[in-house]
Amino acid sequence: MLTADQLEQFEINGFLKGDVMLNDAEVERLREELDLVLDGKTKNKPVSARNLLDDKDYGMSMSKSETVVQVVNIWMASEAFYQHACHKQICEEIAQMSKTDTLRIWHDQIQYKPPITGGPTHWHQDHPLWPIIQPADLISAWVALDDAIIENGCMWMVPGSHKWGNHQKYLAADENFMPFHKQPDLLPAGVNTKAVPFEIKKGQVGYHHCLTWHGSPHNRSELKRRAIAVHYMPGYTKYVPSGNHPMSKHIHVNPGEILAGDGFPVVYGLQA
Repeated sequence: MLTADQLEQFEINGFLKGDVMLNDAEVERLREELDLVLDGKTKNKPVSARNLLDDKDYGMSMSKSETVVQVVNIWMASEAFYQHACHKQICEEIAQMSKTDTLRIWHDQIQYKPPITGGPTHWHQDHPLWPIIQPADLISAWVALDDAIIENGCMWMVPGSHKWGNHQKYLAADENFMPFHKQPDLLPAGVNTKAVPFEIKKGQVGYHHCLTWHGSPHNRSELKRRAIAVHYMPGYTKYVPSGNHPMSKHIHVNPGEILAGDGFPVVYGLQA
């Protein structure tokens, strides 16, 4: 469980480094499962697998000049990744930060930046990219399957940015991959948009709010950078469509209703 100081730190910054949740054997198991999914050797399939920088279905060929491999809902293809999404301590701590008694999986995603050719993940906020759910109270648990350090393209975060609202369409990167806002006059007076590195050890969890500004630069090192992020939604999250999303086809409730169903299993709470 998180301490009062940790909860305060998350409230102030919009992100928090947690404990090492997976030992070496558990990390290796997930790495092996990831390889099976990428090779198409699992009976069930994820919602999607692609190169984020190609914006097309990705056949897992490593021939692209820049690559960020994204797999959405690997939990649907792998029991090991589903059990990871149900991790007791992670779910308890997300529930603490969310102040909720019920958590569901919104979706998960693998992001893998291969050595040398690993591309950037552009500056963004998560919730504006999810235009079918409200309110913006989701928290993600990002667990490193390799050490995520500055050299291999770890995430960077902007402290306090989760309190500034939706600025997705104004976010960009400068020549050093630091964030800048295209219309800074729209930001609250006096805020600091300087980013800080969010280095995470193998097996460690990092939490971030769905409105926190974050991004990650290229991986030019010889190191892999694999991670599994599970995006958790409080039990009161509703289906409020204003756009489309890959998870739309798994939704079987009416607009305005609680987002529930087999595609969004409860992993914490009385129903779990």
